[in-house]
Amino acid sequence: MTLNVFNSSPSPTPPPEQVQHRRWLWLTLGIVGVAAISATAGALLAVSMSSQPLAQRHLTSEEAKVFNQGEISSGDLQLPVLTRPVNILILGTKVLSSDVANPPSSSKNLGYEPTINSLEGLSDTLLLLRFDPANQKLIALSIPRDTRTLVAGRLTKINEANAVGGPASAAKAVSDLLGGVGIDRYVRINVLGVGKLVDALGGVTTYVPQDMRYQDDTQHLYINLKKGEQHLNGDQALQLLRFRHDQYGDIGRIQRQQMLMRSLMEQTLKPATVAKLPQILAVIQSNIDTNLSIEELIALTGFAAKTDRAKVQMLMVPGDFSSSDQSETSYWLPSEDKITALVSHYFDIPAPDYAGDSLSAPLVRIALQDSTGQTELAQATLKSLGEDGYSNTFVDNPWSQPLAKTRIIVQQGNASAGEAIHKVLGFGEVLTESTGNLESDITIRLGQDALPVLGSETSAPAVENPEATESASPANALPSPSPLPMNVQ
Repeated sequence: MTLNVFNSSPSPTPPPEQVQHRRWLWLTLGIVGVAAISATAGALLAVSMSSQPLAQRHLTSEEAKVFNQGEISSGDLQLPVLTRPVNILILGTKVLSSDVANPPSSSKNLGYEPTINSLEGLSDTLLLLRFDPANQKLIALSIPRDTRTLVAGRLTKINEANAVGGPASAAKAVSDLLGGVGIDRYVRINVLGVGKLVDALGGVTTYVPQDMRYQDDTQHLYINLKKGEQHLNGDQALQLLRFRHDQYGDIGRIQRQQMLMRSLMEQTLKPATVAKLPQILAVIQSNIDTNLSIEELIALTGFAAKTDRAKVQMLMVPGDFSSSDQSETSYWLPSEDKITALVSHYFDIPAPDYAGDSLSAPLVRIALQDSTGQTELAQATLKSLGEDGYSNTFVDNPWSQPLAKTRIIVQQGNASAGEAIHKVLGFGEVLTESTGNLESDITIRLGQDALPVLGSETSAPAVENPEATESASPANALPSPSPLPMNVQ
């Protein structure tokens, strides 16, 4: 049988509703076809069709004014991209049943205080992320939750801001603390959601810097982690993040947070992860609240996935501990001068008196930590640095994780000082993060690449898996002063 597809006889005119139906059919097929070209665009389409919004709190008009209202991304059906620098405030909450007036019935009469899915309590974690597309940088500024500052006109800890007035109150407190840094959007996530997120990403391989054991039967909080590199599931990652039972309390915990963030970014923030964003969001939707749109969220995730390791810079609000008198409330006392220098360099806030972050060699405080097991290596490095004018140096406790590559950790954000030392040494990599010795400007964590350059005659222990070692940025490597007053939760 022959089928004539060029039938010249006129076709009957379809009714209007059939024409409309065909238009919608072709429009739908067209959208699906375009989306299928890119897995990321397909992810965007799938998430946009989700019926459950990510925002759980309705901002009043006054609260909305706290955040910059301008657009931050563009993209239509293609992958959305950032169009300008963006500052995102991350608030992590840990709320116990006793913290709220009307806890859910499922949390009652359990014999302990469970963590509940609430976003309205104290902020256990505060983090300001700056996504800078012009310079291809991602800045993560950790804000100690015990930072003393003004919240709603009262001098107190900054972690109270969310409990007092929600994300807008927290954003205003952070902006005021940092000298007027603008906040574009916020994300609040419950600690339960963090565990779910890590599980949804397939876990994370990282380095646990010490044995961690802590037990609190009143909260059913049980921490039991062994020292060493390991693959953590969501519950284990929470144990690492929540442990505060050491001499640096919340500051040590912030260092472990930065270590875990870098490990997560390097292992999971890849184009394939962006494509899985709908499934990931579905897992944690009930534990998250944000005024980001789906398109903006994908633009931010896509940017982070393409950011080079060296351009992920992790900082901490500079300051010092308050009095060690156990009877007093402990605070992190922010340093206004150092904050001014930090936000001028990293957040583009003009400061007339800011002269840059460079320090002359004798002024740079350098801590040396050996990871190779060669006791003479730190002394050889100290001597080499001294010949180039770096006289303010000291040998710190060894770092227990064997490293293939030396890390020059810019502890206080002095990027130019780190690059100058890298040039002097001729080996290693510069990382801007707050995971080194708190008393230093620069912490040099010596790896095996230092041995031939400094002429060590003894070979170092082999690193079994250099790639895995380099992907996990270690946390707390601090001296051991007398214990400081910090709550453990």
